[in-house]
Amino acid sequence: MKPSPADPEAWNAYLAEGNAMQARKRVSADVLLRDEEGRVLLVKPTYKPGWDLPGGMAEANEAPDDAARRELKEEFGLDVTLHGLLVVDWVPPHGPWDDQLAFIFDGGTLTARQTVEIRPHDRELLRLRLCPRPKPHQRTRPAGDPRGHRRSAVAVRAGRIRGRRTALGELLRPDQAHRGHRHRARAARGRGCRRAVDRRGAAR
Repeated sequence: MKPSPADPEAWNAYLAEGNAMQARKRVSADVLLRDEEGRVLLVKPTYKPGWDLPGGMAEANEAPDDAARRELKEEFGLDVTLHGLLVVDWVPPHGPWDDQLAFIFDGGTLTARQTVEIRPHDRELLRLRLCPRPKPHQRTRPAGDPRGHRRSAVAVRAGRIRGRRTALGELLRPDQAHRGHRHRARAARGRGCRRAVDRRGAAR
């Protein structure tokens, strides 16, 4: 017999059973950070190939924006004020991983001093780099996530317009993605990334 809200203890136990049966989503929270020249901060993790936006996975029952701030504090020792959500996307299952929700937040602009002094504090990061835009060979989340590069590219475009929010539908429009690829290629030509810096501050 289905319990009634008139019996709070039985009702909450009934709801808890339903909650336990529902799917759980993994959540990633990344941050778009720029320097004063507009270059985008990328990091090279030790645990996977390629480059990525700074950030990471949310803990159980942790809000995505809290996860983003926590990750930047752990990775760089930075206390970042987030300026809004740029992109939210669904990542399909791949390899041993279940699906996930991916958030990218606007972290604003690093000060000149922060740009000079920023170093990886986390052993999960090998080095960092400031680039005009993420390039094809720096594809974010490369293993099994073909949308990762488009997701970061849309975040870069959205971040150029203060207050803009980017819907999932824009990520799914092939014409937008195709034009974005040509634009990224033109923007990358003739403008190199700042040399990568490791945890010790050595350029590579």
